[in-house]
Amino acid sequence: MRKNSVKNTRINGEVQKVLAEIIRGEIKDPRISPWTSVVAVEVAPDLKSCKAWISVLGDEEARENTLQGLKSASGFIKRQLARTINLRNTPEIIFVMDQSIEYGVKMSHRIDEVIADQERAHDRENQKEEHEGEPDREPNE
Repeated sequence: MRKNSVKNTRINGEVQKVLAEIIRGEIKDPRISPWTSVVAVEVAPDLKSCKAWISVLGDEEARENTLQGLKSASGFIKRQLARTINLRNTPEIIFVMDQSIEYGVKMSHRIDEVIADQERAHDRENQKEEHEGEPDREPNE
């Protein structure tokens, strides 16, 4: 089976969906953040190993704790995966931290800040032009 075959792509998608359900609903480890998502999964063509990219929204400590919790629960996760998906071999799962969602949120905030700065500068220019167009009046005596 080739790495990019249709069959492998379907297996990747199914493992990702089931893995997300297991992490979200079946693991009771308090170290695992509720803001954990499975970004991508890549199952090896021989079905022996699987890389799962995990994203955790939170600080560095939450990411580290979640990764430790997932590693300690990997046996349970593998067993649940074997019960749910009927594969010839159940892959050994390697969890990798993915920070793309957090990076996207930061970039979105930066874009919002730039837009807000541009709007404020535009408003200041408009106010300046309005004041320049008015004739100078002397106070009435």
